Amino acid sequence: MGTPDDTPDTDAETESSNDRGDDASYHRQLGIGDAAFDGLQPHLQQRNYEGLEYRHVPDYRRGVERGTVLIDGEVVRGFPKVPRTLVLETGIPTQFEEHERIAVEEKLNGYNVRIARLDGEQLAFSRSGMVCPFTTRVLPRLVDLSELFEKHPNALVCGEMIGPENPYTAHEYPGVDSIAFRAFDWRDRESGEPLPVQERRERYEAFGVPQTPLFEIVDVDDAAASVQEIIRELDAEDREGVILKSLDGNTLLKYTTSASTNSDLAYAFSLPFDYGQAFMFRRLLRVGFQTVEWDEDDEVARERAHEVGESILCSMREAIQTVEDGDTLGERHTVRASDETIDVLFEHLRGQGLDIDIEADYHEDGDRVVTFCKRTPSSNDTIRNYLDGHIVRE
Repeated sequence: MGTPDDTPDTDAETESSNDRGDDASYHRQLGIGDAAFDGLQPHLQQRNYEGLEYRHVPDYRRGVERGTVLIDGEVVRGFPKVPRTLVLETGIPTQFEEHERIAVEEKLNGYNVRIARLDGEQLAFSRSGMVCPFTTRVLPRLVDLSELFEKHPNALVCGEMIGPENPYTAHEYPGVDSIAFRAFDWRDRESGEPLPVQERRERYEAFGVPQTPLFEIVDVDDAAASVQEIIRELDAEDREGVILKSLDGNTLLKYTTSASTNSDLAYAFSLPFDYGQAFMFRRLLRVGFQTVEWDEDDEVARERAHEVGESILCSMREAIQTVEDGDTLGERHTVRASDETIDVLFEHLRGQGLDIDIEADYHEDGDRVVTFCKRTPSSNDTIRNYLDGHIVRE
């Protein structure tokens, strides 16, 4: 929720001459032909990060992952789309039919970043491929990747930024007071090939890089029952879910908790005309299939239905009352960093067309701490119109 990829992108009118000159090498690095690259080019978006021109793929394209970046003659691969199963018992063996054992790791609730070192500079890329100036600056405070990139210059470090002081997706985690990084994958920057799970975990441990928790490595035939038990425990702790991975790292599958689904619905319907309608059906499907697979009785199903309805209705009711009272809806976040990092974050957000209201701005222990609100015009304006008597034509 509220990730850097929720912000609108704009098409560039021009391309840098350097990138055009590198097009011949780009299609070879991407492993696609001239014709396929020509078909990709209209979908590339042009960006500039502190004078460095680059292009990125903001949406999934056949043969090229969303978030793939073409920058100064180099390729930074996007992270592959992770499929979801609605039914563990049948979905796991279907997805992993060619594998005997799988790893079960925690899926954390934050925002996805990929870190690469290019021409000696460490850059953090969002899921859609934009350089995030905030993450690029704040990450060295959280984890030292210098030795890792010295020994493995073509590494693509993939991870999640988590914690309550987070400009995109804030969530509480034990032991995380502000913001933290957790690695969940290691890939080749150009090819996108992953390291096997156990090798990846051993490498990150050797370099002192914190990782997402590994729950177990389990036989595929036993995985459904095992994962269901893990999900129940995560659900009780209001955590997000799990990622299942083949041991070679190539095949992925995700499954999330009902607590995560209810949280998503509550968030979406707190801004009902920005997220609510698009989010609702997919998440209701997850709830419906889960209650059947888990063989819940009528009483448990009604309790689940009450929780889902409360997430939707109470959040939407609060949103309408907020606008009725003359206040503004929006996504509120708190961030803690240097003055310069905070400044470039707001410049980045406003550059994506977001309206930002600063609600608190002070210094504490040498850092600048800012609470801000990303205003959401659609929900604010639409709710106000309906409150003022606008007629709904159905």
